[in-house]
Amino acid sequence: MQNIVQIHALFGWMRARWACWLLAALLLSGGVGHAQTPTAAFQFSRAGRHQGRISFLAQRNLIVVTALLNGRGPYNFLLDTGVGTSLLTDPALSASLGLLRGSEYRLLGVGGTDSGLRAYETTNVRVDMDGGVIAPGMTWLVLNSDVLDLSGYVGMPIHGIIGSDLFRSFVVTIRPDERQLVLHDPTTYRAPRSRRWARIPLVLDRDKAYLTAEVQQLPAVPGAAGLPLRLLLDTGAGHALSLETTSDQRLRLPPQHLRTDLGRGLTGLISGWLGRVAGVQLGCYHLPQVLTSFPDSSQVHDRLVGTERLRNGSVGYEVLKRFITVIDYPHCQLLLRSTPALREPFEHDMCGLDLLATGPNYRRYLVQRVVPGSPAAAAGIAEGEELVSINLLPINVFSLTDLSRMLHSQDGRVLLLLLRRPDGELHTANVRLRRQI
Repeated sequence: MQNIVQIHALFGWMRARWACWLLAALLLSGGVGHAQTPTAAFQFSRAGRHQGRISFLAQRNLIVVTALLNGRGPYNFLLDTGVGTSLLTDPALSASLGLLRGSEYRLLGVGGTDSGLRAYETTNVRVDMDGGVIAPGMTWLVLNSDVLDLSGYVGMPIHGIIGSDLFRSFVVTIRPDERQLVLHDPTTYRAPRSRRWARIPLVLDRDKAYLTAEVQQLPAVPGAAGLPLRLLLDTGAGHALSLETTSDQRLRLPPQHLRTDLGRGLTGLISGWLGRVAGVQLGCYHLPQVLTSFPDSSQVHDRLVGTERLRNGSVGYEVLKRFITVIDYPHCQLLLRSTPALREPFEHDMCGLDLLATGPNYRRYLVQRVVPGSPAAAAGIAEGEELVSINLLPINVFSLTDLSRMLHSQDGRVLLLLLRRPDGELHTANVRLRRQI
């Protein structure tokens, strides 16, 4: 009899437009809990070592690290606190490595519907990372189909997701300006004592971390306290903040909100609203006018029944990248120290284009969707067209991350696009970016 896993995903690799195509959490719970992954999957390869450093790439508001599997690679992985069990999303990779096939799982989508996706467990996989970090015999879940198409979303080959295995093993410091992870031995780690650091307690539940933050809604009431909300800490989500309005009767949509597709789940598009909250208080730090998604309750909140304790939403990397962030599972705490990025505004996609990277080097960009009523729609751009150049520069000089930043850049900015229709005809489009929220 197949094991059943309740799985919920908001995948910005196709549709989400806040923080430029959200990749929110892939949340595994239920049956995978008996996978018997060791408490500390990773360790330092040399005895007596207490710290290691790993370089990472910041692509599409996501953290990408490299690793060898069974001595082969390197392969690329997203680093995601929202995933309890690490995943191999490329079934061809599993076949090429000859990984052992263990227990099989049937994955359910939102509302308990059968997603049609299957996975199996594989054990005793050796993982080698930079900084002298190894996992001698790690357990993974292997998807039978690359339904996520993470490579097309990120714009480079992505082979899977490393989840809580790394965070349970070390105290992890994320230094976004240096593009480095600093891994500390939990037994010797000493937290900084400077008042410039905010210290926020974490609650661990099914290998995922939750924090409490005060959120002030719009319209703001002078002097009113914010709502204390339980939020998933999610490095694998490109968004800033996501709130589920049915989780607390006091939560409501802001007066100004935009109907949109927020992401793609295993059973289809996840719809909802995009808006802002007046502010988020994280320890001593106040973040004003935070861009926030409000997924439809029928598609998101109902999944929590029987699988996961109540939460009000999640906080993603669009917030965390504004800090030096210490994620300390062993001592149940989150430490934050601001960087100059704290003062940057939260912006959404001002164009209305969903792009997918294709081709051998992921430098061909196809229009997956045009948002109705958006500047892209007004300029006559259609689904299925290929972006050829932007501002007279050939498109292959831009990464998908570059394009994402450009589409978030400035209200009123005009971009000259050259596109190729499916029949081969070329046409130009002048797109004036427009802030809608």
